[in-house]
Amino acid sequence: MDLKRLVTFLLIIVVSLGIIGGTSPYLLKQINLGLDLKGGFEILYEAEPTEPGKTITRDSLVETAKSLEQRANKSGVAEPDVTTEGTNRIRARIAGVENQEEVRQLLKKPAELSFRGPDGTKELVGSDFVAGGAEIGFSNTNQPEIHIKIKESEKFRKVTEKLLGKPLSIYLDEEELSAPIVQAILSDSATISGNYTYEEAKKIKDTINLGALPLKLTEKYTQSVGATLGQQSLDQTVRAAIIGSVIILIFMIIFYRIPGLVASITLVTYTWAVLLVFYLMNATITLPGIAALVLGIGMAVDANIIMYERIKEEIRSGKSLLSSLKAGSKHSFRTIMDANITNIIAGLVLYYIGNGAIRGFALTMIVSILISILTNVLFSRVLIHLLIRSNLFKKPSYYGVKEDEIRVL
Repeated sequence: MDLKRLVTFLLIIVVSLGIIGGTSPYLLKQINLGLDLKGGFEILYEAEPTEPGKTITRDSLVETAKSLEQRANKSGVAEPDVTTEGTNRIRARIAGVENQEEVRQLLKKPAELSFRGPDGTKELVGSDFVAGGAEIGFSNTNQPEIHIKIKESEKFRKVTEKLLGKPLSIYLDEEELSAPIVQAILSDSATISGNYTYEEAKKIKDTINLGALPLKLTEKYTQSVGATLGQQSLDQTVRAAIIGSVIILIFMIIFYRIPGLVASITLVTYTWAVLLVFYLMNATITLPGIAALVLGIGMAVDANIIMYERIKEEIRSGKSLLSSLKAGSKHSFRTIMDANITNIIAGLVLYYIGNGAIRGFALTMIVSILISILTNVLFSRVLIHLLIRSNLFKKPSYYGVKEDEIRVL
């Protein structure tokens, strides 16, 4: 018996299971739960310009969605999910909200751009600027600056004359974006300069342009999910996932013995790794996401079965255990990768053409497949290799092969 390899195997198992057991409760508490698991509400908005004859651009729709997300964050909502759909729709999913009506009223209010004096007075608003008239330029020192055009030159002249030498702060709702100093009396155009990076200048430019084209949001669809119903869905889903996983683990151990035990360890590692990746991605878990995770466990089991059946076939042919492992792993790897790559392609298609729950399902499936390759193929192979080289389990029966099934060469 090779004690060194056996100790290495046991050490890897103890450390892995120790890390999984110690961190899993924290991961489960920190992972964001979706609307269908935590409760909350979902709203589909239809956007339209507040001024007749104006049009909705892709940029204005995206910026409006960002504004909705910022408002939801400021209201105390954790991780709101706000996405654009088509050319004029925005879908907002808000989980874990107690006062839904208050948040709904806050979200649908059009974002307000204003230029304010030192005393907080609104001297100019978004509609005072020429639509799409703000542009980024560069000073003589190659510093980014913003050039803006005004609709009413007389109004702008009075404002700049009043605030000469004073700041004229730019606000989006109640957030101050910049506070440039009025350095001259101006009429129909102005330059906003400062120590801006290009990204900061672009943000101010986009905000001013969107301020001239505010969007009105109309609720087209609303769905509420109670916290109790969401918790019930979560409990039932987790219970079903645990029962299914336990049945799978028992099946693997009964039919594949030692490799089945290794597969059970790698499946537990795989599940933990998926949760860890979602925690690091700050992703939100939904019912379709849990379904994709359970589906991923089934696909991981398939990978193990393909590899172990090939190893058993090599053992039946009369090869040694180590030779059977190498040959079986080599011959099964291509089959496993072909199946996984096909599923990844299908997941990518679902992700790019779908939205909402479909994209969540596809993302979870892709992540699950990639982690499955690492844990249920590569990690599993390392563990079995250590066991075989330890010479502790020499009999073919430990690997699910009876003595009378072996063909003597």
